[in-house]
Amino acid sequence: MTPSTPQHAFALDQQMALRTAASRLQQRFEGVYGVETIREFLYSSYDEFADRAVTVAWLPLLAERFARQRLTALARVEGKQESTVPVVLFLCVHNAGRSQMAMGWFTFYARGRAIGWSGGSQPTSELTPAVVEAMAEVGIDISGEYPKPWTDEILRAADVVVTMGCGDACPILPGKRYEDWVLDDPADLCVEDVRPIRDEIERRVLALLDQLRIPVSA
Repeated sequence: MTPSTPQHAFALDQQMALRTAASRLQQRFEGVYGVETIREFLYSSYDEFADRAVTVAWLPLLAERFARQRLTALARVEGKQESTVPVVLFLCVHNAGRSQMAMGWFTFYARGRAIGWSGGSQPTSELTPAVVEAMAEVGIDISGEYPKPWTDEILRAADVVVTMGCGDACPILPGKRYEDWVLDDPADLCVEDVRPIRDEIERRVLALLDQLRIPVSA
């Protein structure tokens, strides 16, 4: 447990939920990372969402999901879990629109043959509703996703980094393949205006998958 998140700082139900989350993560990463590392990642992930959470009750679940992704990335970087599956990281400003649509399309077409992650330089508290609706129109449900930042281990674990409007805030690491997609920000748009952005992102995702020689499943 990190000093910034002492146990007494949480309500009883949050403490219980975090203990359960830590137990699940320990099972998932048994033999890879110890209890202290898992708790450190879980509680620092909790801190990341605490100040902007819409519903406090969901905080332990969000922290667990983000901690799982971060630990998976770290294991990949450190060679503790072998994987030949490429990772593509989609980045934008708020991780509420463009990068979420890109990850949604990528996951839909790659079907486990590649992994899509996303993040934002200034993540907001929730996804843009018109973006969720526009993706639902094409049969892709991203309503369970959530805005999140990128972290060092996530960036280092990615094989390809696709940036969308985050400018100088987007991180640059040597040896990574980078693409910059110039797309309108759907933040304040209606569904009708989001659709062309959604369809353009689909086209670019398909082109990227082709370049990576990843078979596409419709």
